[in-house]
Amino acid sequence: MQKESKIYIAGHRGLVGSALKMNLEKLGYHNIITRTHEELDLTEANAVAAFFSSEKPDYVFLAAAKVGGIVANNKYRADFIYENLMIQNNVIHQSHIHKVKKLLFLGSTCIYPKDCPQPMTENSLLTGPLEFTNEPYAIAKIAGLKLCESYNIQYGTNFISVMPTNLYGPYDNFNLETSHVLPALIRKIHLGNALKEKDWEVIREDLDKRPIGGVSGSDSEEEIRAVLQNYGVYQESSSGTPNVKVEIWGTGNARREFLWSEDMAEACVFIMENVTFQDVVSLARNNTPHIAENELRNTHINIGTGEDISIKELACLIKDILASEVDLFFDMEKPDGTMKKLTNPSKLHQLGWRHKIELKEGVKKLYNWYINQPPYKG
Repeated sequence: MQKESKIYIAGHRGLVGSALKMNLEKLGYHNIITRTHEELDLTEANAVAAFFSSEKPDYVFLAAAKVGGIVANNKYRADFIYENLMIQNNVIHQSHIHKVKKLLFLGSTCIYPKDCPQPMTENSLLTGPLEFTNEPYAIAKIAGLKLCESYNIQYGTNFISVMPTNLYGPYDNFNLETSHVLPALIRKIHLGNALKEKDWEVIREDLDKRPIGGVSGSDSEEEIRAVLQNYGVYQESSSGTPNVKVEIWGTGNARREFLWSEDMAEACVFIMENVTFQDVVSLARNNTPHIAENELRNTHINIGTGEDISIKELACLIKDILASEVDLFFDMEKPDGTMKKLTNPSKLHQLGWRHKIELKEGVKKLYNWYINQPPYKG
């Protein structure tokens, strides 16, 4: 990429896209194209075709997606598979039609089988059943990477797919219905601590910024208590110093890997600047010697840290960082999801990139961002 290259970031307001935009701007790229969802609905084929015809971007970062945690993935299964397939199909196809020089498609490590050998390598793709709760989303992302791979093989395009592990960082989603586990735990423990200390000013400020279930800081204490309890933050007694519990789905034994979003953005820009599809093909063939010469598979790239932590350990880490005394309650009747999801980022290391921000530092940075920033209206 050249500094004056026209670069389109699809999904620039989300966790991933905002980090990409910031990283590119920091590096001096000044011709960045963005569109809000209101300006361009990526699920509409004609609108996407008109956009590409008008703007003619040189490079595309496809970070737009419908995303959410285990609750949202399981509840809105049709929405997750339909919207993600439509977004990917439209953007990738128009990138081919309009001869985009390079496209980077961002997927997710949920593409790997539920009982995948750990740590997960790119070669584990399509070797077993997926985790049921996020199967529709995972299938959409598998389709996206195979779409990129197929266009490369048939048309000689330069479309690269990356599969980031669980991300967290500025502009994360703190909606308790749809958020992932890390931002949800930060918010629930933050609110639980305020409830325990009877700090209604903090609680009302939080809900004014980010209402929960239609309840804002201007509603009554009774209504606020009810909605917090509905989302797993509640006190067992209202007399004296309340004993506040924060509910967490599952046993707490499931393990997850987390990558700071700005590290992820740095990795993506590094790949866009330095790596071609043919580079990835060479690595794939070297790492998969048993694949037939006339077959080409698993050309995507994991982006991760290669380190994981249990959900219980994560919750305790957040409690410690927030200096909170809430009690943690693990609802074992709720699903854990996949018990372990750890990437093997050795292909990325071979290409020349490693992560920088460790989890404890990242959680501190995210909490500081959360309490000091207004809500992000994407």
